[in-house]
Amino acid sequence: MFNKFTHHFRRDCHLCRRTRRLFSSKAGANNQWNSVVGLEVHAQINTTSKLFSGASTKFSAPVNANVALFDCAIPGTLPVLNKKCVEFGVLTALALNCRINPVSTFDRKHYFYADLPAGYQITQQRHPLANDGRLEFQVFSPGVHKAPYKRQVRIKQLQLEQDSGKSLHDTDRSLVDLNRAGVPLMEVVFEPDLSDGEEAAALVKELIAILQRLGTCSCKMEEGALRVDANVSINRQGEALGVRTEIKNIGSVRGVAGAIRYEIERQIQVKESGGAVENETRAWDALGKVTVSMRDKEQVQDYRYMPEPNLPPLHVAMGPVSQGCVSVDSLKSSLPELPEGTRVRLRESSGLTLEQSIILVNDSSLLNLFEDVWRAKKIEGKLLANLLINEYTSILNKMDLEPSQFSFNSDYFGEIAVLLQNGEITRNTVKLVLDEIIQGSTKRPLEIVREKNWLQITDEDALRQLCQEALDQNEKVVKQYKGGKTKVFKALLGYVATKSKQRADMKKCDKILKELLNKQ
Repeated sequence: MFNKFTHHFRRDCHLCRRTRRLFSSKAGANNQWNSVVGLEVHAQINTTSKLFSGASTKFSAPVNANVALFDCAIPGTLPVLNKKCVEFGVLTALALNCRINPVSTFDRKHYFYADLPAGYQITQQRHPLANDGRLEFQVFSPGVHKAPYKRQVRIKQLQLEQDSGKSLHDTDRSLVDLNRAGVPLMEVVFEPDLSDGEEAAALVKELIAILQRLGTCSCKMEEGALRVDANVSINRQGEALGVRTEIKNIGSVRGVAGAIRYEIERQIQVKESGGAVENETRAWDALGKVTVSMRDKEQVQDYRYMPEPNLPPLHVAMGPVSQGCVSVDSLKSSLPELPEGTRVRLRESSGLTLEQSIILVNDSSLLNLFEDVWRAKKIEGKLLANLLINEYTSILNKMDLEPSQFSFNSDYFGEIAVLLQNGEITRNTVKLVLDEIIQGSTKRPLEIVREKNWLQITDEDALRQLCQEALDQNEKVVKQYKGGKTKVFKALLGYVATKSKQRADMKKCDKILKELLNKQ
């Protein structure tokens, strides 16, 4: 039913089935495997300037164009905290049900790398902006889990930190681009409360929906605005947690599901073949659909954290606003409706199913189009949602487009939905009209339908003539039907549909065909 959206889940389902077989490959509950997954998400804060400098954060700028003196660690330069980053961090923490800390501090995390000019990263490891959050979300993965279900994950902390630059490696040299150096990030650290890749992907989708609703992060993963690290381990039921591996910098929602799914399977295979899982950092190869080893973690990295001496403690106002402080109460009052609230509202006010509400909320472009049409036209909610989820997205998918890449006129879409609801066109005609408009036609849907002679055939005499022709031209099928093979009735309906170019009212044809067959 939900072709476009279930495609991403189904393409790797053979891995899912294989993993489930491995989970119960030996008899007895003690031999079954549990998988434990925790995520760390780095979200770029949606500001025009960096966390501690006035340099631009614009994506795709020329190499080393967005670099202030502080970003390249010129001696004597000092960090100046971007207040907007703090406001967006607090707003996000509130939406994630976190406890805001009235005082937080910044630390230096020391490590050497060419794209980290200062030799340290400014972060909030020890006393972050917020702690102890929780997030409920819906898991909807057709082909993997039988039905949607709700999960809750705990949030350990939300901290502000600066990004590093980017190293470009060639065969004989390495180049450094510092455009991202100092770009503001929120790191959201989730507790290991998840069980598989589908739950992790659903969590990332929910987080993306929240951040986009707040406007605190663009979540354009293709631009590096949101990156996911996953910690994965397995253990037998009743035993202690196993050795974990970390998968770094996963750059897509599909990649989150695939990387974790593969890593669980890999660890089970290692354990069941008598080996030991190593504590290591791995990367996700999206083309090969495998995780590959980057470095081991047998020796704990000593980052030599120390308080950042050039930044005083960060105070936020929990009550009346102090001069220069960020007001938590004011930000709390500005919180918009969050995704879970929207799902509930869609089901209560528009009569949508849980699955429909999940799919629409997961794609803001579809949701906006649905709500614009719903407000303007008297249309049955489930019908409108199905048009968007099935017909509309399937056409966009064939053209290799996402809903966010095409702006469909809501008035025109509403007119199409009304024509279908009133029985003036069929679902097949809906696809034809949508295709005409997406291909560039500026004519109104009804005008297109009349010009192309696509109005549904509802006249009973015309339908009866079509049905009689179906019987006359398919005597063998009629004989089979009369002999008890009632399944061939669909072939007669198919003949009518094809002969009418998918314009016949098939409900009426079903009734007329049965009447004619009974008279013979």
